[in-house]
Amino acid sequence: MQTTITRSSGAPAPRSAPSTRRARGLRAGLVAVAGATALALGGCASPEPIELGADTVVVDVRTPAEYAAGHLDGAVNLDLTSGELAAEIPALDAEGDYVVYCKSGNRSAQAASLMEDAGLDVTDAGSMQQAADATGLPIVQ
Repeated sequence: MQTTITRSSGAPAPRSAPSTRRARGLRAGLVAVAGATALALGGCASPEPIELGADTVVVDVRTPAEYAAGHLDGAVNLDLTSGELAAEIPALDAEGDYVVYCKSGNRSAQAASLMEDAGLDVTDAGSMQQAADATGLPIVQ
C-alpha cells in the first residue's frame, strides 16, 4: 500500500514504502561505517618523519616509572602530571627545538601546548611508538 502526501504546489508526491526507507537507512549506515573505518585506518598510516637536529631535545613527558620501563634513546624525562615540565619550561632554551611524546599522545599534546604558549619551538610526536617511528630513535630501557 502506498500513501501520498500533498506538496505545497498541490500535486501529490509518492511516499516511500517502508522497505525503501529501510534500504535508505541501511545505505546511510553503511556509508557511516565506511567513513569511520577510513578515519580509523588513516591513524595507522606511517607518521611524517621528524628531522632531529644536533640540538633537538627529545622530551618524554610520562612519569619516571613509565620512563624507566622504556623510552626513546637520548630522551629526557620531564613529567607533565607532576608539574615538573611546567616548572622547567622557564629554564629551557628559547632558541632550542623540542620534540615531545608520551604513552598515547594526550599528555604530549598538553605539553606541546604549554611549551608553545611559552614561545618554544616544539613538535608533538604523539605516542612513544609514533615518536620512535617518526624520529628513527630506538626504544631503550
